[in-house]
Amino acid sequence: MKSLLSVIGVVIVFVYVIGSGLWVNTGDNWYRSLNQPPWQPPDFIFGLIWPYNFVILGFASVAVANKLSTTNAIVYLSIFALSVAAALTWAYQFYRPHNLYAASIALAVVALLTLPMLYFIYQASVPLFFATTIYQVWVITATYLSYNYAKLN
Repeated sequence: MKSLLSVIGVVIVFVYVIGSGLWVNTGDNWYRSLNQPPWQPPDFIFGLIWPYNFVILGFASVAVANKLSTTNAIVYLSIFALSVAAALTWAYQFYRPHNLYAASIALAVVALLTLPMLYFIYQASVPLFFATTIYQVWVITATYLSYNYAKLN
């Protein structure tokens, strides 16, 4: 069962990666024409942080699946799946219908769902907990950034 749960965790990460890739589009004129918050990170930061986040989320899912009880692993994976659904909702709302406020709300949901995820990750691996807090900080930052895009546009 632990192997199956590990695979499910990795699949959730791949859904996150592929889904984000399908909807996130920063190369078109619409995104470039938006009024940006003055503290917008440079583009290369996004290129560094997202691969890191995806890898850490994969390792965390495997650690939770292998080190915690089956029940706790299922709860974690359920919360993680909901978090990914909310993150993909952000990507869709922001880049497709350009509903920036709905996108910001979706990202705030991701930030909230990451808190119980961190609790389970801490129980499975303290080093992975600290590594995953970078994801939490990034999601909070992205939520604030998204909200500022909504206010400015």
